[in-house]
Amino acid sequence: MRTRLWRAVALAAAATLALGACGSGGGGGSGDGKTFTVWWYEDAGNPQDTAWQDALTEFKAAHPDVEVKFERKVWQQIFDAGPMILNSNEVPDLLEYNKGNASAGALSSKGLLTDLTAEASKRGWDKTAGAALTVGSYDSRGLMGPGKVYGIPSYGEYLSFAYNKDMFAKYGVSVPTTMDELVAAFETFKSQGITPLAGSAGDYPAQHLLWGLAVAKADRNWLNGYFGLSAPLDTSANSPLTQAAQTIADWTAKGYIDKKSTGLKAEDAWDLFRSGKAPITYAGTWMAGDFKEKIKTFQWGQFLMPGSGISAGSGGNIWVVPTKAGNKDLAYEFIDLTMDSKRQNLMANSGGVAVAAEAAAITDPTGRMVNETFAKLVSSDGLGLYGDWPVPNFYQVIFSNTQTLVGGSQTPEQFMKQLKTPYDQVQSTVG
Repeated sequence: MRTRLWRAVALAAAATLALGACGSGGGGGSGDGKTFTVWWYEDAGNPQDTAWQDALTEFKAAHPDVEVKFERKVWQQIFDAGPMILNSNEVPDLLEYNKGNASAGALSSKGLLTDLTAEASKRGWDKTAGAALTVGSYDSRGLMGPGKVYGIPSYGEYLSFAYNKDMFAKYGVSVPTTMDELVAAFETFKSQGITPLAGSAGDYPAQHLLWGLAVAKADRNWLNGYFGLSAPLDTSANSPLTQAAQTIADWTAKGYIDKKSTGLKAEDAWDLFRSGKAPITYAGTWMAGDFKEKIKTFQWGQFLMPGSGISAGSGGNIWVVPTKAGNKDLAYEFIDLTMDSKRQNLMANSGGVAVAAEAAAITDPTGRMVNETFAKLVSSDGLGLYGDWPVPNFYQVIFSNTQTLVGGSQTPEQFMKQLKTPYDQVQSTVG
């Protein structure tokens, strides 16, 4: 089932990612081995950053004659300017890059990324990453799925509800296992004057919630069709995506989601949860380490979106080596360090989802929780990817329209119409 889904994803951007191999054929020089430049955009102190900084310390000790230049970037910066940066002569030797057809896939098709297939096999990265390696594999058109390896994921991710155990106990709320129970929990908190769900429609969390609700109503056939652009976007009332939009509208109308969240950023939502003002938030595992470190006044836990057993999530973003990188061997050495058991176990024990942590070595409760859940989702084929992947620039389309939906100035029907236009434009060329 997973292979069919990845193949479906691969078809999604076929029309727009047939960019040709007209990019940089040159560059790449041999380098002098005297400098190593690495970029990533993980927040300081998060599980990935913790593991990678540890790797960087070991790398520096092993290479005292190498000048190591580390730069912390911002996700949006790489999302917006990555192609321009990697087509310049000022590229790093290694950087964390966004997975997907319209990002890493597009760069690979332009010849801007080094083919890592041989190195992945030689160094065992393919075995370490396992199924997560799919997010770094692209064909000659830059389409995710079977193809050459251009990126190496060292972590995974999924979305779930984080909840305040103390508030649940105070108001007699049990952990929901069905959607009806979740709504009942919301209603209990609302009756006490508490907005139950900390959200942000002025940033990415609202569209993640939308997709989480959609996959909770979906099955693999629907997902395969959605990512594979097998038909025009279904905007009927029975469509999982339409049902998700209707749920967002209903929850906002009932006060479970604050309309004012249209002006909130992700960090604002996390602050509402961390401060104990909101009992629930819908967050990715990239926030688990943050919650672990910053929440000191109550106990917290997580539960998956009730429904189909499918949750938003995938392998994490990837290490890529630009074609023009001067010191590729040093980049490969650093990837080795991030993939070894020491760093994988450190990431897990910092609250992150590692692709190959040793179960017996995970002593941190948060790390054990998220790694065990991720392993179950992988084994049950329960990762539903992300809803903006089928169509280039769909991220911005879904983001802006989800914000309008939460704000109440758009109906679910109007929301779906706005998504249908760009989706169908691409679908008509590949369907």
